[in-house]
Amino acid sequence: MRRGPITKKLLEPDLKYQSSLVTRFINYVMDSGRKSAAKKIVYGALAHAEKKVNKPALEILDAVIKNAGPEQELRSRRVGGANYQVPHPVNADRRVTLAYRWIIAAAHSKKGKPMSEKLAQELIDAFNNTGIAVKKKTDTHKMADANKAFAHFAW
Repeated sequence: MRRGPITKKLLEPDLKYQSSLVTRFINYVMDSGRKSAAKKIVYGALAHAEKKVNKPALEILDAVIKNAGPEQELRSRRVGGANYQVPHPVNADRRVTLAYRWIIAAAHSKKGKPMSEKLAQELIDAFNNTGIAVKKKTDTHKMADANKAFAHFAW
């Protein structure tokens, strides 16, 4: 059964930075509905990153999204019994989602420190165009470039 278009739910800006991007980041970090714990983690990470980089937190977050968010991704397309990996441009919302997801996954993969410190380190790495999340973005772009021959299947 087909449904109508999905209405985008607007998030309220967070109290500290007055930004809906930070609210969205908190929601992605949140695990099992523990929002206050997620706020502590994100605010601690942003404060730590501010000290290290000497820039405002929102500026760091914007640069991180720009550096870790992909412009192209691969999507599977079935044509004539064969599956092709077809490069597609990524819209702005999905770009932010993927950047956040990759940064949080990279922070989770590190061991031995509190989550706020691991997340801060990954934010700093992404700000400096290094780190696991940025590597994932470059790998995605390389794969998309390698599969440009199948771009004519994107319709």
